[in-house]
Amino acid sequence: MLKCHYSKPSAILSILQGCNSIKRLKRIHAYVIVNGLQDHPKISNKLLNFCAVSVAGSISYAQLLFQHIENPSTEAWNSIIRGFAQGPSPLQALLYYNSMVSTSASQPDNHIFSFVLKACKIIKAEKKSMEVHGLIIRHGYERDVIVCTNLVRSYAGNGLLGSARRVFNDMTDRDLVCWNCMISCYSQAGFHQDALKLFSQMRDEKVGLDGFTLVGLVASCAHMGALNIGIEMHKIAWEKGFLQDYYVGNALIDMYAKCGSLDDALNVFNEMKRKDISTWNSMIVGFGVHGRGDEAIALFKQMLMAGVQPNSITFLGLLCGFSHQGLVEEGIQYFHLMSSEFKLKPGVKHYGCLVDLYGRAGKLEKALELIESSSYDDPVLWRTLLSSCKIHRNVATGEIALKSLVRLGLSNAGDYILMATIYAEVKDIDGVARMREKIKIQGMKTTMGLTWIEVGDKVHKFVVNDISHPDSCEIYDKLKQIINRLALLGYSEEAAIGRDPEFDLETSSSYHSEKLAIAFGLVKTPEGSCIRIMKNLRICRDCHTFTKFISKAFNREIIVRDRVRFHHFNNGICSCCDYW
Repeated sequence: MLKCHYSKPSAILSILQGCNSIKRLKRIHAYVIVNGLQDHPKISNKLLNFCAVSVAGSISYAQLLFQHIENPSTEAWNSIIRGFAQGPSPLQALLYYNSMVSTSASQPDNHIFSFVLKACKIIKAEKKSMEVHGLIIRHGYERDVIVCTNLVRSYAGNGLLGSARRVFNDMTDRDLVCWNCMISCYSQAGFHQDALKLFSQMRDEKVGLDGFTLVGLVASCAHMGALNIGIEMHKIAWEKGFLQDYYVGNALIDMYAKCGSLDDALNVFNEMKRKDISTWNSMIVGFGVHGRGDEAIALFKQMLMAGVQPNSITFLGLLCGFSHQGLVEEGIQYFHLMSSEFKLKPGVKHYGCLVDLYGRAGKLEKALELIESSSYDDPVLWRTLLSSCKIHRNVATGEIALKSLVRLGLSNAGDYILMATIYAEVKDIDGVARMREKIKIQGMKTTMGLTWIEVGDKVHKFVVNDISHPDSCEIYDKLKQIINRLALLGYSEEAAIGRDPEFDLETSSSYHSEKLAIAFGLVKTPEGSCIRIMKNLRICRDCHTFTKFISKAFNREIIVRDRVRFHHFNNGICSCCDYW
């Protein structure tokens, strides 16, 4: 392979430039040793870099090469630290970094700091991020855009969003990558309003945007149910020519589906010329959570005809649709098809959908058998079964589900409240009292119920009995008028005992967060327009009935996205057919 005239360093470097396999590299390395060039800085660095960084390299061979470098240069440290930071053992990157700063004459540069911070983010090394930050300042890199952007990512990845924002604010020169990074950090951490506020600041400072910007912002719109802002993002994507970027397209499909506008999601899907598996999955999952199982099946068949192979998420969307639509036979068929034809192992969420499917059909024994025969002893399955027991007022199976959650050490206040609901349905006052006592003795805290509604370009948040909103007086006056009007149509409030974990079991159910949000929507939106609200918990029975009456009395379509599914209320009827 190598002739004698290749013994010149320049010739060997040229050969290394075209190296594409570890086998070939080892042969070159052997030739380098034979010719006494192993200590040549450029050659040793090139060999090391290939092994540490290239996809065809070998990190273990890189370690061997590094051990034989007497005084590693910054470039050599960079290669070995980068290799581990991007590989399966990021902790090793920090160990090499520690060795460098404590024993080496070489100094870290902006690349080394960036890769170390990446490792800190992956392994959640919060204190190490702070320590590295201090060294960044001492070495004069506190104004380096690349280093600071990675510092923002590292702090945010360790849950220190305040520190990440301070680093961002202190940067004198922020490029688009840095802005995108901060938006993405807010979005991934669930601080969606902050992400959207940052975009407003971005526009004020005349910073451009790209597809990555839009993906982060659209994701925040999806989680907040901010359809109007999402539509604005869609318009910007169209104006800037980003609609054929399938990452942007997928985000828009997901946003429209999660905001309850499935027809708009389908329009985006149909207009996309390039579709990857995520595109198909976004649409299938959208159909699923809206309870449109038949359409999910049709799209699945279209996907197969297009030559796209399904994955576990595809089947999750299908099973979710079958569950919400009550398609028992189809659900069982596709659950088995997943492994028999497509060689995909069902996960706990797939089993959860099937448990829910059996539960909807009242086949609680089948659901229990499925859990016991599966390899998953998971709280998701037992909690799904417990919810089904609530619908069918099945005390015996409900107690089995609750005992299993207690056995796993994963029971919470919501589980006891759910069981209290079942006892209350069958008039078992002692059972209700026992559940109250369990919650009290164990000091369990219930999850606060929250409901969001978007009006204009602003998202308004409500909690039970909320009086913090600036329009509270108007909202409560409207709600009282609504209740009086609905009473004439036959609506009566259900007792609150054990019905919803957003309030104490003895509290009146009159002013739940969803009722306040709907009243606000009736006040602030034009007559006849659709009202969309989002809730972090499952909607309670009373609020479900209340919303059905409102949709008929005020001739409004009301779309509610709760923790489990979408409810489309129209003319006194809900798409869930009163099963949720």
